[in-house]
Amino acid sequence: MTTPNDFSRCIVQYDPHALPVSSAQAIVREWASPVTAVERVPLHDALDRVLAEDIVSPISVPAHDNSAMDGYAFDGAVLAGASLTGQPGTIGLRVAGKALAGHAFERTIKTGECVRVMTGALIPSGCDTVVPQEVVTREGETIHFPANALTCGANRRLAGEDLAQGQPALRAGRVVRASDLGLLASLGIGEVSVRRRLRVAFFSTGDELRSLGEPLDPGCVYDSNRHTLFAMLRRMNIVALDLGVVRDEPAALEAALRNAAESADVVLTSGGVSVGEADFTKQLVRTFGDVAFWSLAMRPGRPLAFGRVWSGGRPGAGQPALFFGLPGNPVAVMVTFYQIVREALIVMSGATVPPQPVITATSTQAIRKRAGRTEFQRGVATRDEYGQWRVTPTGSQGSGVLSSMSEANCFLMLAHEQSDIDAGDAVDIMLFDGLV
Repeated sequence: MTTPNDFSRCIVQYDPHALPVSSAQAIVREWASPVTAVERVPLHDALDRVLAEDIVSPISVPAHDNSAMDGYAFDGAVLAGASLTGQPGTIGLRVAGKALAGHAFERTIKTGECVRVMTGALIPSGCDTVVPQEVVTREGETIHFPANALTCGANRRLAGEDLAQGQPALRAGRVVRASDLGLLASLGIGEVSVRRRLRVAFFSTGDELRSLGEPLDPGCVYDSNRHTLFAMLRRMNIVALDLGVVRDEPAALEAALRNAAESADVVLTSGGVSVGEADFTKQLVRTFGDVAFWSLAMRPGRPLAFGRVWSGGRPGAGQPALFFGLPGNPVAVMVTFYQIVREALIVMSGATVPPQPVITATSTQAIRKRAGRTEFQRGVATRDEYGQWRVTPTGSQGSGVLSSMSEANCFLMLAHEQSDIDAGDAVDIMLFDGLV
């Protein structure tokens, strides 16, 4: 296991000039440590929070045997005996009373009796089977139904069938979903312990960037990266700290990085990590932080820096924060976030990392691909009349063509060693649903 003091050995062990995506993901995974702070929150505030401890059921659910449907409860032993009415193959029983949900039938039934029950009503004493009302013929206070209409024990929900008292209901590390809130409420639990929400500070770099509402000077563009980063972080229920646009000036960048490290667990920047004359971010991080890698064998997203920055201005001084220096191109920002950053944020949130489903589809057209790098093209996946997945790239795959992400519903994941794809070849795709 790599430790923070082993960062230099990480740099030597992995080639930083063309690091495979899988190696980068492994390094990031090692450096992602969960936040330790825990807080108690009311149930309504627990949605999308990460459980800090196992939830053990304090009661059995359901607490008692109950009816799974509207019908009549009786002793199932009569099904094996002769018909009480003298009509071969037919059961006849006298209705002794009624049981509603929340209103139990109080006495034990006698031989030849049954009880009218509604869904959720307690199974009366002496009964273990419920015949649906749809198969019953009732004449006054007597019912008849075919003996072969059901088996003994049918349509009865057993006590503890959902959860038994003392059984773990939800495990630590689970991101609480809507169904989990209902489950916890069914156990009488009104508040839970959750991990502190992860704090991520982010800013864009570049003299050409303008914020919304500002006039566009010649050669300038509106900054879209901060808005996509904010949205992706918000979807993960992370505290997103928008530090705006920082100019390409070393002093301004250093101040922004130190301020971000002071206020957040993770710092994300976009731009400034390539090889241009004004790309200062990577240089600054190497000066007062640690850089594990800064270039990936990946398209889009080759210029990506990962390491650690310190609020005190030098390694070991002040507050540390993990650092991701993302590319400046909009599509590359999104691709690197989902393929490199997202899993680290899940781990740091204290959550169990769910496997992201990858499915196989048939490419509808030829795709040019150079072996030696992993590519994440944007595509539209559909299912044909036979239920098979088919995928088509969304036109131009340039890393600055943000519309390719808006039009797409999946990533085409072209592996490191893979080369050109022919029409009709099988390719792996990752659907955006549940990811983006």
